[in-house]
Amino acid sequence: MKRREFITLLAGATAALPLGARAQHLGTMPRVGVLFGIAEKDPEGRNRIDAFRHGLEKLGWMAGQNVQIESRWAGGDLDRLKAQAAELVRLKPDVLVAGATVSLVALQEATRDIPIVFAQVTDPVGAGFVRSLARPGGNITGFTQHEFAIGVKWLELLKELAPRVKRVAVIYHTDNPASAGYLTTITPAAPTFGVELTTTGVRNIAEIERAIAAIAGTWDGGIIVLHGRAPSTGRKRIIALSEQHRLPAVYPFRYWVVSGGLASYGIDNIELYRLAATYVDRILKGEKPADLPVQHATKFQLVINLKTAKALGLDPPITLLARTDEVIE
Repeated sequence: MKRREFITLLAGATAALPLGARAQHLGTMPRVGVLFGIAEKDPEGRNRIDAFRHGLEKLGWMAGQNVQIESRWAGGDLDRLKAQAAELVRLKPDVLVAGATVSLVALQEATRDIPIVFAQVTDPVGAGFVRSLARPGGNITGFTQHEFAIGVKWLELLKELAPRVKRVAVIYHTDNPASAGYLTTITPAAPTFGVELTTTGVRNIAEIERAIAAIAGTWDGGIIVLHGRAPSTGRKRIIALSEQHRLPAVYPFRYWVVSGGLASYGIDNIELYRLAATYVDRILKGEKPADLPVQHATKFQLVINLKTAKALGLDPPITLLARTDEVIE
């Protein structure tokens, strides 16, 4: 076979391979950097990265074979998160994935050029991450979680579970830019449900303990916990204190209830990490994040832990249980 014919044949065979296989063949395996604010040993963290990996696998991207995945875990440490964001950017990945708002903030500060796909962010337009949902316009796009109006649903759920509740403490992370939006929907709704509302911003376990202690000791107290770095990493302590003080509490995600919390209502956040893989796939194949519209979560879950309800002396009404997606006993 002549040299020119061999080169032509080789080029044709390479072009026929899938994108990832061509990249590996040419010695340029794509690299994806993933940044999480929670700890790697946290079961919720493992669920998120596994969902992302499985999403990629369904699209033909196999870690270590035709794509390289670099994951970093901050374990609730903001300084570490920022350092890891800078570290991932130095690796010059083809795409970055942000696991929730705090990770996206760190990655946005570290680069304005590398494509970023977020998996779990509230109000990306209001927070300044994208120009619009339909046309993000920059290097960032992804999938949003629940809208601010869900805050009223959390208050309603708390009253259905514990009609006696008259005083509600809303605990939120002060560094989460979405917290203000939830508070603006929950606060004016409080009188409708006949409750007195207090809001407490926290940044660490000590502040969380003080916030719970402030509402403990009365028979009519309850808690709503907003999502954020400090509450998420300290959720075991929050759940334990809630049970200790017999405080009914409502949380934003299923994994809180799996950990022993009373109830949650919110999006299926694990599904968002599977969906994030579809945008990573499209970007690796040449599309730009500026042209990929931000998409809303569509799958919601109502989860109740009956064991915890019993420990708190609560008897959830049949009408509530009938519309519950998952009952943990």
